Amino acid sequence: MSTNSYLQLGTVEALVVRKPIKNLHLSVLPPNGWVRISAPERMKDDAIRTLIALRLPWIKKQQAKFAGQERQTKRDYVSGESHYLFGKRYRLELVYKNEVPTVILKGKNKLILQVRPKSPIAKRREVMLDWYRQELHKVVDGLIVKWQKKIGVQAKFWAIKRMKTRWGTCNHKRGRILINLELAKKPIACTEYVVVHELLHLIEKKHDDKFVALMTKYLPKWKSTKEELNRFILSYEEWKY
Repeated sequence: MSTNSYLQLGTVEALVVRKPIKNLHLSVLPPNGWVRISAPERMKDDAIRTLIALRLPWIKKQQAKFAGQERQTKRDYVSGESHYLFGKRYRLELVYKNEVPTVILKGKNKLILQVRPKSPIAKRREVMLDWYRQELHKVVDGLIVKWQKKIGVQAKFWAIKRMKTRWGTCNHKRGRILINLELAKKPIACTEYVVVHELLHLIEKKHDDKFVALMTKYLPKWKSTKEELNRFILSYEEWKY
């Protein structure tokens, strides 16, 4: 069981999650560079503040990267907006019809969102997210089959989920993998990188030298793909933590 609290050091506010672990972990997370620390349950606040102080230059550097990253404005799902599918930009056309809501790709760069008359923003957004989920599921399904065979592992369960802080997760013991829905907007190579990353966690739980060696073995250019994923335009989100 974990407990949450906040610590302030200068301009840096950190969410501290205390859990039954041995080591302390610090992360700077998208989209705005907020700081999250996983700490052993009995670690004192002063010790955590010392860590933040020691890592402050690195924290500021990571936050500056997020601040300078291109991101979309708030989406209202109306005609003229730009939306992305697998790294490609499409211009949205909103169409009202008394038919089943759907999303259709038309031509090289047009995306038609068809909804019933008077559908509010929440409904239009729901239709788009459902479509993104379907499109990403098709891609991930193929990648899971491909890479399970290549690596020689088998996930017991995988699913697509909206997540705020990770592109993917792997429960090593349960063989359970989750893939972030936002990957539907990124280049397919980025989704492949995440799929391989999580499948390899079925072999190696930690991000140690062995894990890095496995990543390099199966995806020699994984570091550049990771950089591309983190550089790609961010979606607008009202993030809370």
